[in-house]
Amino acid sequence: MDFNDTPEEAAFRQRAQTFLAAHVQPRAGQTESLQKRLSDKEYMLAAKAYQKAKAENGFAGITWPKEQGGQGLAPIFSVIFGQEEGKFDAPAGPFTIGLGMCVPTVIAFATDAQKERHVGPALRGEEIWCQLFSEPSAGSDVAGLKTKAVRDGDDWVINGQKVWTSGAHYSDWGIVLVRTNADKAKHKGLSMFFIDMKSPGIEVRPIHQMSGGSNFNEVYFTDVRVSNSQMLGGEGNGWSVALVTLMNERLAVGGSPGPDYKEIFDWAKTMPGQDGGTLAEDQSFRQKVADWFVRAEGYKLAKFRTMTALSKGQTPGPESSIGKIITANQLQDITHNAMESMDHFGIITDAEYAPSEGVFQQSHMWAAGLRIAGGTDEILKNIIAERILGLPGDVRVDKDVAFKDLPSGR
Repeated sequence: MDFNDTPEEAAFRQRAQTFLAAHVQPRAGQTESLQKRLSDKEYMLAAKAYQKAKAENGFAGITWPKEQGGQGLAPIFSVIFGQEEGKFDAPAGPFTIGLGMCVPTVIAFATDAQKERHVGPALRGEEIWCQLFSEPSAGSDVAGLKTKAVRDGDDWVINGQKVWTSGAHYSDWGIVLVRTNADKAKHKGLSMFFIDMKSPGIEVRPIHQMSGGSNFNEVYFTDVRVSNSQMLGGEGNGWSVALVTLMNERLAVGGSPGPDYKEIFDWAKTMPGQDGGTLAEDQSFRQKVADWFVRAEGYKLAKFRTMTALSKGQTPGPESSIGKIITANQLQDITHNAMESMDHFGIITDAEYAPSEGVFQQSHMWAAGLRIAGGTDEILKNIIAERILGLPGDVRVDKDVAFKDLPSGR
């Protein structure tokens, strides 16, 4: 592994640092973050202005083809920018899924005219996209989805429900995976469309979370008409298109979700422990910190391996699945221990009153979802077992059975 930037990478990193310092502020406390200080409308305006600035300065679509408005650079440059951006309070969230997953799929499968219409506005922050895959009965097994599309002349009529759709309530466009043929096996009867989220028949209902946020949504389709020209990849090829979408997910090697072992150890130095000392002096607590440190350092070295592959123009393998298993579980463990150490104050979630601005409480509620989003622990362990360790795959009794013939709870 090579831990150093090449001269070209170092120059790009310096340029990114200069741009970020000029447009956004370094990360501060939770109560001082841009999203906390601004209303939802103000934050969205700030996000769109920031995305426009990124596009104007060559930091949007870093790996996209130049003919699509991108920079045509190797993936390592996107990783470098992600590392530097993670140090700042940048309002990039509303565009993460659209630019990381949806629009690259449009680039791969849409017509030239469609790309001309949609890619530029997304890159400049003028339009936001969402991804409509998961359903109440199709999460990890997304190929088991039941939302259907029926052909009607030059259109398709969509009926069904999607759930856990991030940002659907503020998105302009979306890509939706639907079933167009129930006579084929579940992976083979799917098709993908891109769709105007303001189409008649689309109803978006925000899901109110226990953290107080409501960024996830239920989306209902009732006789929604979409043109056949908006199908991506052809009828029945939706699963192949969906795999491209998932492969385009941004490489999350810019940093693990905090707080990590450093933050909790610094915090423990200010907390009372047993025998008149601080929590940081407690031997059992120090043992936990040591375990967290070992896991974090091991993951950091694994990320360096991935970054070295990217720097050499290689494609990282499935071993990147290890990362989320480690970081999500560690985040849950760290935040749980911090809250337990606060005694009854651990139940306070309001950042204005909670110890350390409630960062451990908020992160603990997020950690459980992190173990599900983007692939559950169980799915990722299967990937590691089958594709890294070479163990036999799970038995699949539904592989060659028509979807309409599969047992159903309804």
